[in-house]
Amino acid sequence: QVQLVESGGGLVQAGGSLRLSCAASGRTFSSYAMGWFRQAPGKEREFVGVISWRGGITYYGDSVKGRFTISRDNAKNTVYLQMNSLKPEDTAVYYCAAAIGIATMTRGAYDYWGQGTQVTVSS
Repeated sequence: QVQLVESGGGLVQAGGSLRLSCAASGRTFSSYAMGWFRQAPGKEREFVGVISWRGGITYYGDSVKGRFTISRDNAKNTVYLQMNSLKPEDTAVYYCAAAIGIATMTRGAYDYWGQGTQVTVSS
């Protein structure tokens, strides 16, 4: 069992930066690939990025590639999402999720989800 708690969301102006954190409970955190998704009002939950269990592999959604960076610290059971050059269209609730096995963009492959943290980017 893994419990996930996101933090770090808030209100930022366009062009600014935020760093989200996702703290995980459970001794097997390092066995999971960790993903970030986001959901804007009235839209489907969208893949943002994922990092492999060891941290050596990352994938990003096309809309955030080059602006967002995922990292993890297995000693702290924490995964991070550094968001730079934020745009109003990045406004959404951001969720972290854990998937056993390989890093994947497939939402259905994730076993555990956090409660989400709101990110609002003003123009």
